[in-house]
Amino acid sequence: MNTQRLQGRTALLTGAARGLGAGMAEALARAGASVMIADVLENTGLATATALASEGLPVDFVSLDVCDEAQWLAAISFTQERYGGLDILVNNAGVEETALLTELDPDALRRMLDVNVVGTALGLKHGLRAMRPGGLAGRGGAIVNIASVAATIAFPAIAGYSATKSAVDRLTRVAAMESGRLGYGVRVNCLYPGLVPTDMGMKLATDVVQAGLFESTDAAVAAIVGQTPLARLGTVRDVADAVVFLCSDEAGFITGAGLPVDGGMGM
Repeated sequence: MNTQRLQGRTALLTGAARGLGAGMAEALARAGASVMIADVLENTGLATATALASEGLPVDFVSLDVCDEAQWLAAISFTQERYGGLDILVNNAGVEETALLTELDPDALRRMLDVNVVGTALGLKHGLRAMRPGGLAGRGGAIVNIASVAATIAFPAIAGYSATKSAVDRLTRVAAMESGRLGYGVRVNCLYPGLVPTDMGMKLATDVVQAGLFESTDAAVAAIVGQTPLARLGTVRDVADAVVFLCSDEAGFITGAGLPVDGGMGM
């Protein structure tokens, strides 16, 4: 594997202050890209960027609420000014609210729709505008949207989250079609990560216990592992490596695809 396979490229990642996003940012930077971490968690995002930069990696931070169109414009403009381009966009920002359908909170559902669907759609809008010919960067590139194995399986208490991540899949495929047909030169793909034991992942395990579906967090995790042919949870590295691949030239003839990184859980 070429460890500098993204040399000379610039990446913007949303929801990259911690967890999966921070792991993706590090992997892209170690593959040679200049990386802009974008998140609403300013202190955490700055700390993550500072830690990576202290290792000599080209990483910076910009505040971004993905639901705010003006902030998208500002974040992309800042990335262009800081690093001289935009070649990669990873729409990773997302929220998950666990609830049985009989207990669904409409406000929680609207929040997931805003962040997971509207936020991703705005990322696609402004990423494509920036990368297409005549755009702010104008040299094509790659967009990776982070969906979830929840878009491909029926797991209790995550109906709203599953619906929003299914929408991310559809947004991806339409964006890839439009980009190809209109000659934008931007490949658009998505990932379906399985459960990774980050703070967000373990919150899900705790929440399904509180919903009365499992006796303990360990039992919930064991049930997920039991549904996974590779018989383990995912790791941040598993997902980050897949992102690097989809952004690289090795994936140059791949667009409109959904790549499962779930140990076989969703097959």
